[in-house]
Amino acid sequence: MGKHSVTSGSSDEYSAHLVWDWNGTLLDDVTAVISATNAAFAEIGIEPITLERYRELYCVPIPKFYERLMGRMPTDLEWEVMDQIFHRHYRERRAGCGLTAGAEELLGQWGRAGRSQSLLSMYMHHELVPVVRGYGIESHFIRVDGRTGPSGGSKALHMERHLEALAGTASPERTVVIGDAVDDALAAEHVGARAVLYTGGSHSRASLETAGVPVVDTLEEAVAEAIRLTA
Repeated sequence: MGKHSVTSGSSDEYSAHLVWDWNGTLLDDVTAVISATNAAFAEIGIEPITLERYRELYCVPIPKFYERLMGRMPTDLEWEVMDQIFHRHYRERRAGCGLTAGAEELLGQWGRAGRSQSLLSMYMHHELVPVVRGYGIESHFIRVDGRTGPSGGSKALHMERHLEALAGTASPERTVVIGDAVDDALAAEHVGARAVLYTGGSHSRASLETAGVPVVDTLEEAVAEAIRLTA
């Protein structure tokens, strides 16, 4: 994927900006995701998957992940069924999930230091906004964007639109994306931003390391890396 430049003036004018991912990063929901995934698999006769196997095989776009498990691409009907079932089961399980350890404190510290931050997720926008509000952290972000349009794709174009909406507030050159998937690093590269990847979500450390960006085990380390990258 080629790099897309998001113009927003000289980077010297801007403080460091974080773009946080939601699922598997700020929200500690990997157990809910695995449970919902296995419920979707059961509907079409796929054996359940362990967390370790999930992290080993996970990739975006999601149909490609299913191909790795099934040995073939799912049909359009299978994909539609699995996607609907996954989201239904995920909603039931997400309510029991908490924020990742230290997340709220880190958000507060970043803001008090005079830096900006936003949230970009591939979770459906109309569901994301009230969910984030429900966790009491919405005020930390200057913008919260979820996915619009069909599921299963990459974050790159969403990142492009997200940073274009922040033009005048955040510069891509001074922006660090913190997420739990290789796709977060690809989306950051697409707009000329940096990325730090967190091992607590969808990917194994080995798969995250293929992205060629810093990989960390805690959000505290992620923020420390972001400060280093924007120094």
